[in-house]
Amino acid sequence: TDEIMQQDIRPLVAVDIIEQLHRQFAILSGGRGKDGAPIITFPEFAGFSEIPDDDFLNVVTYLTSIPSLEAASIGFIIIIDRRRDKWSAVKASLTRIAGAFPGNLQLVFVLRPSRFIQRAIADIGIKLYRDDFKMKVPIIMLNSVSDLHGYIDKSQLTRELGGTLEYGHSQWIHHRTAIENFAMTVKTTAQMLQTFGTDLAETELPNDVQCTEELLSSHTDHHSKLKDELKLAVKQGATLLTCIREPVTRSANSKLSPDELENVATVERLLAQLDETEKAFDQFWTKHHLKLEQCLQLRHFEHDFREVKLTLDNLMETQAGFADIGDSVTRVENLLKEQKHLEEKGQEPLEKAQSLALHGEQLIQNNHYAVDSIRPKCVELRRICDDFTNETKKKYDILGKSLELHKQLDKASQWCEAGIYLLASQAVDKCQSQEGAETALVEIEKFLVTAKEHQLSNPKEFYNQFDMILTPEIKANAQRIVQKLEDVQEMFDKRQVSLKKLAAKQTRPVQPVAPHPESSPKRASPKITRPAAVENTSYHFQVRRRGPAAQNGNHALVFRTEGFYMYIGDLHDCLKPARKTHIINELIETERLYVEELQSIIEGYASEMDNPNLVHLIPSALQNKKEILFGNLPEIYDFHNRIFLKEIENCIENPELLARCFLKR
Repeated sequence: TDEIMQQDIRPLVAVDIIEQLHRQFAILSGGRGKDGAPIITFPEFAGFSEIPDDDFLNVVTYLTSIPSLEAASIGFIIIIDRRRDKWSAVKASLTRIAGAFPGNLQLVFVLRPSRFIQRAIADIGIKLYRDDFKMKVPIIMLNSVSDLHGYIDKSQLTRELGGTLEYGHSQWIHHRTAIENFAMTVKTTAQMLQTFGTDLAETELPNDVQCTEELLSSHTDHHSKLKDELKLAVKQGATLLTCIREPVTRSANSKLSPDELENVATVERLLAQLDETEKAFDQFWTKHHLKLEQCLQLRHFEHDFREVKLTLDNLMETQAGFADIGDSVTRVENLLKEQKHLEEKGQEPLEKAQSLALHGEQLIQNNHYAVDSIRPKCVELRRICDDFTNETKKKYDILGKSLELHKQLDKASQWCEAGIYLLASQAVDKCQSQEGAETALVEIEKFLVTAKEHQLSNPKEFYNQFDMILTPEIKANAQRIVQKLEDVQEMFDKRQVSLKKLAAKQTRPVQPVAPHPESSPKRASPKITRPAAVENTSYHFQVRRRGPAAQNGNHALVFRTEGFYMYIGDLHDCLKPARKTHIINELIETERLYVEELQSIIEGYASEMDNPNLVHLIPSALQNKKEILFGNLPEIYDFHNRIFLKEIENCIENPELLARCFLKR
């Protein structure tokens, strides 16, 4: 692309002088001399002397600009056909060519007038006025085309000059305009691609999903249109190449002239530049498109992260509000149902969070540019999921122990009530006999067998087991039930002692007397010592990173943006070192050619305007207009020759300095 953009613009193209070219007073037939010198023919043209100077200069300047620099450096061969004209026409032609021909001359052939008198005058005139023409090359006067064939091969001459070279002037003009139009198309396409690439590199990445989607869609559409333009340009070049090669395709015996071969080379070079431009643009677009897609992925990830985190935070807040552990079996069972419902409610957000964290890790593994932004969010998601899961498990453990505690307390309380009922149901009169006392003892012993199943464990073990859930209220209730168990057990012990005494001695019948009520002896409640509190447990979580640690670096186009770094371009230049060197060498070479062209203009034209011997050749309209014509050309030459060329030559070993040569200007 750079090569195309930096090509020098030709001062003239065929379309600018199309009318003058159609007059056909000078043609570039494509023939060459024996050493490869291009041949320009001035065919017989009745109004040659009436052609305006500007028209003549434009046409010969354009014709001399067409051959390659290598061919033009050999020098041009001029053939002036004046067989049907007079000596005055020969003289006028030589004078005009000598004064205005812009290229290097090698030879000038003149087909002198065929009429006897005019031929004689021409022979005398050429001897008298040769020095006036001021040509530094030989002027060879020829009597006929046969003499011309002795100097130039017939295959390089058109039929008008007795040769075999096929030449159609209208077709030649058509090919020239087509080639120049194609070159302009290539340049315009390259400029569009460069402008689009610059826009991509300077694009700031949006911060929301919708804007990112719109930007991606817009850039993709623009890219598709440019690709269509590229395809059309390539098709145009291929069609033009086919047209130029058509004579060879039509007939195997046909050969392209050197100029036609140069036209083929020019079109092929333009197609190659177009292909190179397309590849470079595709490479840049691939990076930019990837960055836009990654940006969209990031924006979706961030949006989903905010939604999932908000849901999980609400769940954690709801769970934190479940501080009640219940004061009865029924209440604890209801709390367990509520906890189950909360767990089921949090299942979907947890799965989304885990899935989103996995998606984030996949983005990291795919070398996403925003690794430093994605990784902490993945860690945060997994931490919240782990916290919710651990809190849920802890809550189930607490409620499970609370349920177990209240069930044991209920069973113990029920056992006490059953024991009291049993003691109360044993009639005193029936226990006075030995048989009645033994029966009562058996009932008590059977009931006491169930004590292990319904009584609480050792108080110390009991408090250690349920210490984490023993609130003051639950602890007071447990102490009350423990005291009740001890009281009931003491009642059974006393009843057993009395019944054993009655069953062991012989008694005679006595009148039963209702016993006086006796209050149970009071005794201090056993001291219950609360075990030391269990130390709080702290939980530590560690996330192992997969893959190598992310490295900080510069990224595209381009195109950094926000922790985004758009490569767009920044982009590190992904060209290989050999490619960089090739581009720099090519840049230096074109700069050197540019400096040489400037020097040739200054020395060959600007300086010669001050030559008094050439004043008569300068049109009156251009007299004393040197400053207007050339302006500050010497200063431009001086800058490029002494400063800019040397600066870019110093960049061969350090390509990264090349940009400064342009930026500081």
